[in-house]
Amino acid sequence: MIDINESVMQVLLAFLVVGPLLGAVAALLPAPPGLKGKSPEQAVLRHGVTVTGAVLLAAVVLVLGFDHDHPSKMQASTDISWIPALDVRIHLGIDGISLPLLVLTALLTFLCALYSYLKQRHERLTPRAPGPSPKAFVALLLVLESGTLATFAVLDLILFFLAFEMVLIPMYFLIARWGGEGRAGAAWKFILFTLLGSVVMLLGLLLIGITAGTFDMVALATDNGRSLTTSVQVIAVLAIGLGLAVKTPMWPLHSWLPDAHTAAPTVGSVLLAGVLLKMGTYGFIRILLPVAPEGFRIFAPYLAAFAVVGIIYGSLACLALARRGAKGDLKRLIAYSSVGHMGFVLLGVATMTPTGVNGALFANIAHGLITGLLFFVVGALKDRTGTTDLDTLAEESGHALYGKAPRLGGLLAFAAVASLGLPGLAGFWGEMLALFGAFDPHDNLSRPAFLTFMAIAAFGTLLTAAYMLIVVRRVCMGAVPQEAPQPKFADVRTYEFAAWTPLVALTVVAGLWPRTLLGLTDPAVQQLLSGGTR
Repeated sequence: MIDINESVMQVLLAFLVVGPLLGAVAALLPAPPGLKGKSPEQAVLRHGVTVTGAVLLAAVVLVLGFDHDHPSKMQASTDISWIPALDVRIHLGIDGISLPLLVLTALLTFLCALYSYLKQRHERLTPRAPGPSPKAFVALLLVLESGTLATFAVLDLILFFLAFEMVLIPMYFLIARWGGEGRAGAAWKFILFTLLGSVVMLLGLLLIGITAGTFDMVALATDNGRSLTTSVQVIAVLAIGLGLAVKTPMWPLHSWLPDAHTAAPTVGSVLLAGVLLKMGTYGFIRILLPVAPEGFRIFAPYLAAFAVVGIIYGSLACLALARRGAKGDLKRLIAYSSVGHMGFVLLGVATMTPTGVNGALFANIAHGLITGLLFFVVGALKDRTGTTDLDTLAEESGHALYGKAPRLGGLLAFAAVASLGLPGLAGFWGEMLALFGAFDPHDNLSRPAFLTFMAIAAFGTLLTAAYMLIVVRRVCMGAVPQEAPQPKFADVRTYEFAAWTPLVALTVVAGLWPRTLLGLTDPAVQQLLSGGTR
């Protein structure tokens, strides 16, 4: 690691938040003649790659300059008065909890921008019908990145709410304008669910801030709920938790997710699963656990119960979609699998133990990497075959994918076994730690109840393995029939290889060397649960 001045770290963190917004404004302006090249579309997509690449570089430098010996300490902090009458401050900072999520967001957004640009270059000679403006696409992508990065970087409740809401409009338009069949209804369902949840969440945030006399998340976490009565904590946890649960999404508030994923374009699905779902679980860990511990303890068993129901429900829905003749959509199946995977995250949070919360944070990162790769691969299959219908893929296009496009088939199988939690890959550690946390929950929680939750969740891992292996068997395996000519399509292309390789590599690294991530999160989690963040 390198020694970087604190003021430089502050500038880098501020750039992470503001840089994409400036890039979005620049994307909407006319490009200088020298930068247009032969295609204005390529110019604006190249601009998106440049801005997201600069943001990713800043995130990497932040990692290198981060004091890894003290990951529980807030670093690169900026604290400026914004609305003195309400004591609302522009307060930014990072610790071992938020840093991995910042890097994940910067990485996935860059890979989405790179994928879109290289794909457009690859297809530039293919006649296409006029579509929505790429300027709007790049601008929306950058606004989405800015809002997500801000959510993980801000340390003021009001700023957190504004950043939390900032991502809704760009994702709505990405689904509504660039999505597939049923995109209008899916986009409206997404925005209505999340907005209604956010209204209730705002009331809870205001209750905490007004009662405690501050909206500063560090001060509130250090206070550890001592300035809030138990009744206030209960009301706040119920209100804020409802808004966060919608975004996570927690069963039974998940119904917007399958429609949104099915209709969204490939990059929309990658960012929705890889980044946006993490905002809800991050709020549980950053706000509710340290700020209202007594209120959270009351609701923890119910949160765990909903989490394990979501694990089983998501797995059974995937099994139903995977069976032959069900006409199941592969993107919809992956969306339901996310309901199950995020159930493990919520279970880990509900244990209120360092082991469980570390598992939740690890599972968050692993899910972003693995599910992002899954949606990329399924998007490539759709580009080649024109469908994501599992029966069609298995019987007409995907049958014997190992033989027809071995690299593509191998990547699909890799992402599937990583998703089911194969030891040695990233998906294993988060789920295992969440189960260990449930085995020995917080002292004030019912151990028999959490042992029951652990057993149900463990059964859910078997169901996950079942539906993922069914998908691999149906899409990838089997001999190619010789009676009739089979459709041919290209294996992994160069631009796909460039966008997907980092996700594969990080999935392996996180699985073989979990200390890379746990070394950051554990000290910060220990500090958070013991009375706030210094």
